[in-house]
Amino acid sequence: MKFILFNILLFFSFILSYGQNKDVVVIDSIKKSYINRKNQDSISIAKANYNIAEIYRKTTPLTDSAYYYYNNAEKLYRKLNDKFNTAKVLYGIAVIQKNEKDFTGSEVTSIEAISLLESLEKSNSVNQYISYVYNNLGIVFDELERYEESVKYYNKSLELKRELKGDFKKSIDNTLNNLAESHKRAGEYNLAIGYYKKLLETENLIKNRPDIYALVLDNYAHTLYLSKNLEQIPNLYLNALKITDSIDYKGYNSIIINQHLAEYYNGINNKDSAKFYAYRAKNISERYHNDDLLKSLFLLSEIEEGDIAAKHLKDYVKLSDSLQKNERAIRNKFARIRFETQQIEQENVRIAKERMWLLIISVVLIISTFLLYMVITQRNKNKELKFIQKQQEKNEEIYNLMLSQNESIEEARTLEKRRISEELHDGVLGRLFGTRLSLDSLNMSNSEEAIKTRGQYIDELKIIEQDIRKVSHELNTDFVSGSGFIDIIKTFLETQTAVYELSYNLEHDDTIHWDEVPNKNKIHIYRIIQEALHNIHKHANATEVNISFKLKNNVICLIMSDDGSGFDVNKAKSGIGRKNMNSRISDINGSINIVSKKDIGTTVTIYAPIT
Repeated sequence: MKFILFNILLFFSFILSYGQNKDVVVIDSIKKSYINRKNQDSISIAKANYNIAEIYRKTTPLTDSAYYYYNNAEKLYRKLNDKFNTAKVLYGIAVIQKNEKDFTGSEVTSIEAISLLESLEKSNSVNQYISYVYNNLGIVFDELERYEESVKYYNKSLELKRELKGDFKKSIDNTLNNLAESHKRAGEYNLAIGYYKKLLETENLIKNRPDIYALVLDNYAHTLYLSKNLEQIPNLYLNALKITDSIDYKGYNSIIINQHLAEYYNGINNKDSAKFYAYRAKNISERYHNDDLLKSLFLLSEIEEGDIAAKHLKDYVKLSDSLQKNERAIRNKFARIRFETQQIEQENVRIAKERMWLLIISVVLIISTFLLYMVITQRNKNKELKFIQKQQEKNEEIYNLMLSQNESIEEARTLEKRRISEELHDGVLGRLFGTRLSLDSLNMSNSEEAIKTRGQYIDELKIIEQDIRKVSHELNTDFVSGSGFIDIIKTFLETQTAVYELSYNLEHDDTIHWDEVPNKNKIHIYRIIQEALHNIHKHANATEVNISFKLKNNVICLIMSDDGSGFDVNKAKSGIGRKNMNSRISDINGSINIVSKKDIGTTVTIYAPIT
């Protein structure tokens, strides 16, 4: 899961930082940090497994558990390509295999450990573990009775240990004792005695390491016994036993000494002493049920006689079979652990492949989702652009309609002016000219009839004066005054209210000079009225709508109210209609206010600046 999450994060980081070199550096840093953290986790787990295995190997008889944890540590160190720690783990496994008498397996594992260590740059730590592995190979070949090779590896181990920096005196003494033991088993008693003497002469050995001193003393005594030099026997054995008993209350380290004493006394035909030490060795070794018990039983079968000897021999055979079966079981368990580990590794490989496919699918899904989002977003933008384009076309249509209306008005004005001109020329001027000629003919006569006639002509002049005033008034008063844009609104209201089955009342302030209002503002006001009327018909179930235009502080105030069902302004969803109204009023820097009460009606108030 961590791996998948990291790669998704890495993918998004790449998208965000595309084309930016500094962000690519950041991605590399994130990747390195993740790998370092992952490696640190693996190192910690490997160390934990190794430490657990060391505890099991050194302090408990649970060799299979030790092997299990060594095996886990080995796999992790190999993945990390940590050759030094891999070799350390292999050394621990080789020691376990040697202890469980899997000498061939221990030899193979030891050689592999040495190969890894030899490939590294020489250092104190590397040489230290090479010397340890050589010592283990010496023990393996000694058990396989290949004494020449055993001595060779012991000497290699000693050569390296003597060159190490630090206190390795104990380790050197142990290898010297092993080397002497190998010479003893090979029958090279003089060489073995020489090494044992050298060890026994070590300063403060009995004080600092009494257990090793007692072990070396017993081995020295046994070598003397095998070489038929019995002058110091059994005193050396007894001194070794005394030291061992004083420091080991369980008596485990005294088993071999007791066996050697039993062997010695049996050799000189002192059966009582031989039985005493043989049974003592057997009683102690019974607590551990291992090779020491096997040797004690075989020794008793040689010391005792008759049925007792036969019984010990039968117990020896039975225990030998049991130990062999146990050794085989342990070796099989080791093999099973390796097999199961390989199965786990194969399963991990399978899981890794599945994770890789999951990652690929996740990345594909993410990319697909991203592309789908881009397509949908682009499509919505295209729709929005088409809507704006369509709206622009409608605005142009309204603008052209208004221009057409203005042209009709101008044409009507021209015709009306022509009519008035003709009226003045043909009517008023003709009558005025005839009256002037009649008055000129009467100016020369002062008769009563002439005076009466002049009076009639004067009345006629008054009538002509009234006609002129009327024509003048008609000329000064625009016949479309207060109409224009208002007429367009009135025509729209008459048409739509008839379709919507509504009655309407339109009031307008004559002080509004619509010619000074920008066409853009008039178009938006027209569209807002159209949208509001559509909403009234669709949602309000109203029967009457009132519309008024007022001018306040150079701001046009449009109020539309209905007697419909009303709605809750705060809870109602803002549909496309309301959004368009808000967008339009915002486009002309105006404002809109909607007040509605249920079962009473709705009032929409719009404020739009003239300029």
